[in-house]
Amino acid sequence: MGRQARVRVLVADDHPLYRDGIVRAIKQRPDLELVGEAGDGRAALASIQEIEPDVAVVDFNLPSLSGIQVVTALTDMGSPVQVLMLTAYTDSELVYDAIAAGARGYLLKDVDRRTICDAITAVARGNTVFSPDLHDGIAEQIRAHRHDPRPRLSPREREILTLAAEGRSGPEIARILFLSPSTVKTHLANIYDKLDVSDRAAAVAKALREGVLQ
Repeated sequence: MGRQARVRVLVADDHPLYRDGIVRAIKQRPDLELVGEAGDGRAALASIQEIEPDVAVVDFNLPSLSGIQVVTALTDMGSPVQVLMLTAYTDSELVYDAIAAGARGYLLKDVDRRTICDAITAVARGNTVFSPDLHDGIAEQIRAHRHDPRPRLSPREREILTLAAEGRSGPEIARILFLSPSTVKTHLANIYDKLDVSDRAAAVAKALREGVLQ
């Protein structure tokens, strides 16, 4: 039987010392292979598209594009790359949004490097991983959204509708979010369907009225 291939990993974090710590831990693991690093969201998204690692370890609070914008863009593209998100934020709504956007894992930054590396291998196998402290909050968010009568938009749909509310055109929204115009049209159509409206102005008005957009 041949040797199992190592998990190819890209790390995106804007704090060099923290990123270096993760990089060193990955390099010490025989089952992992570091294939890229990035210090901001735009560079991370571009590198992930180019390199196509098995797993991208992404900081939630990246400059230029946030971690959740990176994972949402990858989901929109149909990318097979699994994303493990690292953050200092424990807000269960943020965790819910990250998973809804397509992240396969969400770890707090205070976990040790071995836990991060173990999570990388778990995510590469298709498992979903959370810091233990977040489980109760995630369960509460699932229950809250299940009983919430308001239409539930995905993080990407909220982004697009927010830009539409600012008066941005479809092509402008596409440029800002690094999407194709056809993808923006598809998201807008899904938004109209969820809100049960037929045009952009009605969608914005209803979303604001019902608290879907704050």
